[in-house]
Amino acid sequence: MTVWKPGLFAAALAMAAPLAATAQEVLTIGVRSEASSLDPHWTQLSADLQVQEHIFEKLVALDSASQPIPGLAVSWEPLDETTWEFKLREGVKWHDGEDFTADDVVFSFDRLRAGISGAPASPAFQLEKGRKMWEKIDDYTVHITTDGPYPTVAEDLAMLPIVAEHVASGVTASVDFNSGQAAIGTGPFLFEEYSPGSSISVVKNPNWWGGDVHWDQVVFRPITQDASRLAALRNGDVDLIDYPPTIDLPQLREDPDFTVSTIAADRLIYMQPGYKHVEPFITDKDGNVMVPNPLRDWRVRKALSLAINREAIRDRIMGGASLPAKNIVPPGFFGYVDGLEADPYDPEGAQALLAEAGYGDGFNITIHGPNDRYINDARILEAVAQMWSRVGIITEVDAMPRNIFFSRLIRGDELSMPGFDVPEFSMAMTGWGTVAGEATYTVSGTLETYNAATGGGNGNFGRYSNAEVDARSVLAKRTIDPEARLAILQEAITIGMEDYAYIPIHFQVNNWAMKAGLEHQPRTNERTLAMEVKRVE
Repeated sequence: MTVWKPGLFAAALAMAAPLAATAQEVLTIGVRSEASSLDPHWTQLSADLQVQEHIFEKLVALDSASQPIPGLAVSWEPLDETTWEFKLREGVKWHDGEDFTADDVVFSFDRLRAGISGAPASPAFQLEKGRKMWEKIDDYTVHITTDGPYPTVAEDLAMLPIVAEHVASGVTASVDFNSGQAAIGTGPFLFEEYSPGSSISVVKNPNWWGGDVHWDQVVFRPITQDASRLAALRNGDVDLIDYPPTIDLPQLREDPDFTVSTIAADRLIYMQPGYKHVEPFITDKDGNVMVPNPLRDWRVRKALSLAINREAIRDRIMGGASLPAKNIVPPGFFGYVDGLEADPYDPEGAQALLAEAGYGDGFNITIHGPNDRYINDARILEAVAQMWSRVGIITEVDAMPRNIFFSRLIRGDELSMPGFDVPEFSMAMTGWGTVAGEATYTVSGTLETYNAATGGGNGNFGRYSNAEVDARSVLAKRTIDPEARLAILQEAITIGMEDYAYIPIHFQVNNWAMKAGLEHQPRTNERTLAMEVKRVE
């Protein structure tokens, strides 16, 4: 167990000490996935981010609908086509009482650009998009410049937490944050204790610039099994849980002892084909690796899409809590394409396409995915495998814990090297959330050709490449006029999805269950924030 040592942070503890004596208001949250790191530059996993966001803040925050709002920056505006000015919030204190200034912003961006040694999925790529540079103008003004017009600077910065220069300089990445030594932010809560496998706790920051919060202490308890997490809620061991079992939602909604909050999510669940000339997890019926990889033929990818019964997954597995999809951003988000509807279930059409492509006899494939990250992820994998096997693609499933899965998904191939990631899997089920309600981020991240130097394709784990999509993605990132940018993004999305760059299954619908007497503002990005939970009379 790692604990914040009193001798190291006397000033910050002194701020929190009165709370310890009178901590009547404690919120215990049962979470499906445990945070693996409190270093806000270490990963992009939601389980990590939702805990970090209690401690650290960004220049640009997001509201519950994923729209940009002021955070540590009170305003931002373009000065010309390549320069944005961010005015910082004055009077903000770090948890140890030191002043927050532009020096901390510059240090944070410098730390990210230098690279975080060992980080599995740092958000540093956001700085490479547009080749951003930064300059301190005065203590409360920062200029961000790009190598050309770049309209979504603010949305990109909503991904980049700010750390304290006087604390984080020279620390060991992740390790010193998890110990509490470097876990000093400006947010509404202060680090208290991190006990891996057991809990993470934070306590109220009485000097938070955003005002009072409802809880003196918040405890995050990882409970990976859905049934066990619901039992903990029913038994009173926790006050609120994320991802309640979908099968139990109707009963919970009828039970006066509990409340359910719901919101359509920005999280797309999809199947990601691998595009290497030869893929290791695809063989013919005799077990021989196939050359070329059949997934490189769009007709095969479309056949696999037609073979998925999305309505059955929604009704029988998700308890109605999903939106079958072919779009890559949900309705209401910037870039949504009207008329781009989920493929119908058409196994006969799938078999006809396979025959047309020369694979009428089918082949064998192994699909990979997590078993503890997304709602009913392992069950969805098994369902897809059965559906594909029915049309002649004999499919096996290899589901694994999320930390292992994402490591292998991103850079698991033996050809990976520093600065150049090579994904391992031939077909994987994964998810992607659209930050700041803006499809530019998702098109660039998941459809653009992978380029570590520019940050393009940072989430393109199959290494899909389409020059028509790339041209539009790059152009969208340089188009200031929102109507023109919208049209460009919709073209890119339509091209990519008609080419079956990947195979959308559905958008999740996020649910939380809690004790009666609590009120919760749900978020499209699925994070559980204590600041958005309060007691009601």
